[in-house]
Amino acid sequence: MTLHRIAPLPVGHPLSLGPRKSRPARIASRRTAALVGGWTATRIGMVILLLIDQLGDSGVAGEVHTLYRTWYEQLIQGAFPLDDPTWQYPPGAALVFLSPALLPWLTYFQAFVVVILLADAVITLALARAGVQGAWLWVGGLPLLLNLPLARYDVPVTAVAVLALLAARRHPRTAGALAGIGAMIKVWPLLTVLGAPPGRTTRAVWTSAAASAAALLIVLGWGFSHALSFLRQQGDRGVQIESLGGTALQLARQAGWKGEVRFQYGAFELVGPYVTETARLSLVLSALALGWLLLWRVRARHWTSATALDAAFAAVLLFTVTSRVISPQYLVWLLGLAAVCLTSRATTQRPVALLILPAAALSALAFPLLYEDVVAGTPLGCALMVLRNGLLLGAALVSCRRLWGASTARQGASRRSGHPL
Repeated sequence: MTLHRIAPLPVGHPLSLGPRKSRPARIASRRTAALVGGWTATRIGMVILLLIDQLGDSGVAGEVHTLYRTWYEQLIQGAFPLDDPTWQYPPGAALVFLSPALLPWLTYFQAFVVVILLADAVITLALARAGVQGAWLWVGGLPLLLNLPLARYDVPVTAVAVLALLAARRHPRTAGALAGIGAMIKVWPLLTVLGAPPGRTTRAVWTSAAASAAALLIVLGWGFSHALSFLRQQGDRGVQIESLGGTALQLARQAGWKGEVRFQYGAFELVGPYVTETARLSLVLSALALGWLLLWRVRARHWTSATALDAAFAAVLLFTVTSRVISPQYLVWLLGLAAVCLTSRATTQRPVALLILPAAALSALAFPLLYEDVVAGTPLGCALMVLRNGLLLGAALVSCRRLWGASTARQGASRRSGHPL
């Protein structure tokens, strides 16, 4: 009996299984599956922590139940909160606080958490398309803040900023429009336009940002009353205990300073001698930070694919460490911008991005885990804030140094140091 060799079916034949996936395709598929699995597992853990938090009745989630829900009920009546010392946000923030209305079959708290998770998923998807390292930093870094990101409105704001930066290279007008919208939600996303390449691109980005911000302000001013009421509350804010100035004053309490902590303007702030001077010093430092950024912009000569990303990260770090607040949710912004930087091989901010991870973990220890110690200014609470704020200050200084060196150095020196031009 003669055995005949059966020829393989040609590719494309109806009974053919087709070619196997190439090795790079299999690797990419596994990476995607791992990222999706990591995101799903960590976010389920964050949701469980939020549910354990007395099912949202107090603690971290209490702000959504009380403050956000109160604002929502005022906003659906067509008016921004008036004479409310806790309302300190630009009018675009109303878009986030009203967004749970899109899910009427859920409670306000449930819908708010879904909105946050959707924004989180958008960030993860956008980062994954741009660079897997950045996506993993975001996926693994956000849970370091425990359940806090799910009960604050900073993730949607960060999503707008991340999308603006990722769009900057190919779609500058879109990037500018997103930055303008983000600025109307929480101001800081406007810093994403700072590092736009000079010339036509800068004009396109900045013009688009101004136009979108103005358009959104006009629409909100037409649809709601008291759109600018938040401005009344900004000047009255004091020194919050989590800030650099607050940490210094808390340390002074250990040496006999006669101040105290008081809950006002929706936060725990310090009151007593030298608090006003400390608040003014923070404002001066913020002004100096702005001056440095403008000087960098004037002196910068070399732009890479990462310069706009690095500049935004450095700018937000500077304004974070000079702030009178530095709430734990500020780390959401920094994690998002750090992740964007890691999507580019040309970034100068890789070591700085890694510093944000332990800073986020320490922030979670400070709030909510050991917040009583932070408020009371115990040695443990002070040590936590010194470590956290020390990391942020160090990160800001290193970030600015690396940004300046990469973009203002002579061309030959930049090539020798390995920075692409």
